[in-house]
Amino acid sequence: MRIIGGKFRGRRFHPPIKNWRTRPTTDYAKEALFNILSNQVDFEEMKVLDLFCGTGNIAYECVSRGCAEVTCVDKFYGCIKFIKETAKELGVENELVPIKSDVFKFIKNTEMTYDFIFADPPYALPKIEELPNLIFEHKLLSDKGFWVVEHGVKNNFELAPNFDFSRRYGDSVFSFFKQSEEDI
Repeated sequence: MRIIGGKFRGRRFHPPIKNWRTRPTTDYAKEALFNILSNQVDFEEMKVLDLFCGTGNIAYECVSRGCAEVTCVDKFYGCIKFIKETAKELGVENELVPIKSDVFKFIKNTEMTYDFIFADPPYALPKIEELPNLIFEHKLLSDKGFWVVEHGVKNNFELAPNFDFSRRYGDSVFSFFKQSEEDI
């Protein structure tokens, strides 16, 4: 895998994913996602939450583009360990905050708000449809914030609260959500 933009553009990292249950976002889909994001946001002013962070693929892109604070949450210790090692290698230990936790418990217990939330749950996760409600119910998103869930083509979030639009890249779909005026 590689970082596709920002100050670490072109850097490659090699997670020991042989025995992991992760499915990192492809470079093709990630590039499309960040093309959409770069037209809408100033990365340097964003506080980011990466849920089901896996290898940290999206978190590294955010830090590379100038985000000063990226919180990564995953329940798998190997992922968190790899993110800590990679953060040290890149010299961004102060920008990346890896947290070993069940994502649903984290959502329910955190008191933080974020400008950008990215969630890349396992496509077959039974509770994937609950994510939009939980994010808004627990007020994780800042007033001008937005969030994206990566999911398979079998899921459809168009009727979920605060759905904005979606984009499909191969077998992956990015569904975008934002605060509605009445939520602010």
